Amino acid sequence: MKLDHTKIKTLGELKAAGYQSKSIKDELRTNLLGKIASGEETFQGVWGYENSVIPELERAILSRHNINLLGLRGQAKTRLARLMVQLLDEWMPIVGGSEVHDDPLYPISRYATELIKEKEDETPIEWIHRDERFYEKLATPDVTVADLIGDVDPIKAANLKLSYADDRVIHFGMIPRANRCIFVINELPDLQARIQVALFNILQEGDIQIRGFKLRLPLDLQFVFTANPEDYTNRGSIVTPLKDRIGSQILTHYPETIEIAKKITQQEARLDQRQSEGIYVPDIAMEVLEQISFEARNSEYVDAKSGVSARMSITAFENLLSTAERRAIKSGDDKTSVRLTDFMGVIPSITGKIELVYEGEQEGAGFVAETLVEKAIKSIFPHYFPKIDKLQRKDAETEYDELIHWFFEGEGFDLLDEDTDDEYRSKLDSVTPLGALLKEYQPNISKEDSYFMKELLLWGLVAHKKLSKQRFVQGYQFKDLYGSYIRGL
Repeated sequence: MKLDHTKIKTLGELKAAGYQSKSIKDELRTNLLGKIASGEETFQGVWGYENSVIPELERAILSRHNINLLGLRGQAKTRLARLMVQLLDEWMPIVGGSEVHDDPLYPISRYATELIKEKEDETPIEWIHRDERFYEKLATPDVTVADLIGDVDPIKAANLKLSYADDRVIHFGMIPRANRCIFVINELPDLQARIQVALFNILQEGDIQIRGFKLRLPLDLQFVFTANPEDYTNRGSIVTPLKDRIGSQILTHYPETIEIAKKITQQEARLDQRQSEGIYVPDIAMEVLEQISFEARNSEYVDAKSGVSARMSITAFENLLSTAERRAIKSGDDKTSVRLTDFMGVIPSITGKIELVYEGEQEGAGFVAETLVEKAIKSIFPHYFPKIDKLQRKDAETEYDELIHWFFEGEGFDLLDEDTDDEYRSKLDSVTPLGALLKEYQPNISKEDSYFMKELLLWGLVAHKKLSKQRFVQGYQFKDLYGSYIRGL
């Protein structure tokens, strides 16, 4: 039954409207069943979890469980928790002025009980929107029991002229104030063990204990915890009795395909309107960008236990567009298209997002980042052009002989960072074998994408050690591997 929150202002009016109390877990369960029955999407904007995490999360909600989302960083754990708010009723009535969101029909605080006893059906009612029923706390070593549950407030005792034996001197912490709400504790293992112990009673019996007070406050909460598997060994752990009290532990994961990763990046990237309208991004450029994260997760230089957050691709995409935007402004172009040479602008986004193992530290973060970009290009290359075998006969003919010969006969050519679009296209068009290869293997490619694809050909041959590439202050120089040396003899 949907009540009109704009008209119901007193307890008597609430009763007359037929309001019935229900726990938050029943509320989530009922609304989830309705969404499933109607075929409505339950967790919008979360990609790649449709057949794994989301069904498990739905089962946990239907089972009325407190939930632990376990996974590496950047796997949308907190986002899933926040989206659970959409499964709550839009408006919830509380006793007016209550600190702990007292249910008007089943009050739990002394304040609400006495107010209803005094005013009866004239007790004022307030309405809380579901967006205000989400509480979140990051677990840090300095969190105290007083922060989460509450403590005696000497200032309140002095102002009200009450002794410390009176329960009205209690200042409630975050958890009691989140009564009838979703309460999220992020990075649970970082919470000190003694603080985790303080949660036992709340999870099992649903009530709180503060200092020496004989206080029973049966709270109604939906707990969601998030944790990183690395935390179990490196920084802390979830104490066993607390794990035992959490109904469902759900494992999250990274995107399993490039297409899913692209959706996440494009959804989450914060772009200026001028970037969206003035910079064309070839689809192949997005594939290369996402492949960098896939390469990082399998790299010998990167700590796999730490993970590679989806935020790396998001910030790299933002940097990629900013690199193209800056170049276009300096060269006087109103509009431009992303180039493969622009990918050097994403290096700072990579170096700050990966944890290196010892070998990676020895090589340096910059070297590792550039290596990941080159590996991504090498992995994407065979999807569009004939594969280059690692071992080939010395005299074997390949599809790329004409292009390699072009560089062998010439002096190579430079692609400068700040070339105008016309200069950039003119230079790539001057390498005639590039056009021939594109016509043969990518005949349906659009003109807008063709220049990025030509660059991919060059970078791909460099990655397979068929050409050489050198970075200098203003751009890149592509040359053959041995021709210049032979001509110098």
